[in-house]
Amino acid sequence: MEFQRELDHRYGPQVHIIDSPFLNGLLAQLCSPQCFQPDVNRIVEILYNHLISITVNNEFAIEKFESITRMNEYHPDVRLKTSRIAPEQKAVTVNLARAGTYPSHICYNFLHYALPALNIRQDHIFSARVTNNKEVVTGAEFGGMKIGGDVKNAHVIFPDPMGATGNTMVTAVNHYKTHIAGPARKFIALNLIVTPEYLKNVLKAHPDVVIYALRLDRGLSPQAVLDAIPGQFWDQERGLNDKQYIVPGGGGFGEIMNNSFV
Repeated sequence: MEFQRELDHRYGPQVHIIDSPFLNGLLAQLCSPQCFQPDVNRIVEILYNHLISITVNNEFAIEKFESITRMNEYHPDVRLKTSRIAPEQKAVTVNLARAGTYPSHICYNFLHYALPALNIRQDHIFSARVTNNKEVVTGAEFGGMKIGGDVKNAHVIFPDPMGATGNTMVTAVNHYKTHIAGPARKFIALNLIVTPEYLKNVLKAHPDVVIYALRLDRGLSPQAVLDAIPGQFWDQERGLNDKQYIVPGGGGFGEIMNNSFV
């Protein structure tokens, strides 16, 4: 049995869409119109703990080490030999408020079990969609930010649940590349749901970004495209409606997670 299955696709090696029946079922429950708080945040916590765990195992350096156990009192010559995440690494998790606030906090807490506290930081960016008079998304606007230092040789992680158009992710990564001292070791997007449009926009602007997601939504694509391997007919795939919300999706997670429908 494979340790971690991924969806077969043609979007390129930077994209990892996790194929987990357990997580798929939880994410479907989260997207149900019958799912409300506090269950929303409880499910988000489980989903993001799994997602960040998979990401850290795959993307962070690993080292072998030896350790004593409680049994060394009786067998002093026998030590545990195993592997762990190399502790000298740095990580920055970025809160893209508001949908990304709780996911970033979950990832920030999780990272303390893998790395020393001094090697971990959480940054904060307040972001919002920019739309035209037809409610079409034209970009992303940052209303304020708190960034706590450089990102030299750090894994910079963006836990943003809904990868819809990609405008916020593109703008955020661009800000770190152009305004924050680096270079970063890696830029990693952690999404619950992504669309083909999101993948195309993010990778076109930043082909070095690594993307992890739990689900690919392309529900408005023609049936022949849906029957093909994801990414095989990328230009014909569609996961966004005319207002650029994800279909089938789960509605606006920023509103749902915060009980603030504005």
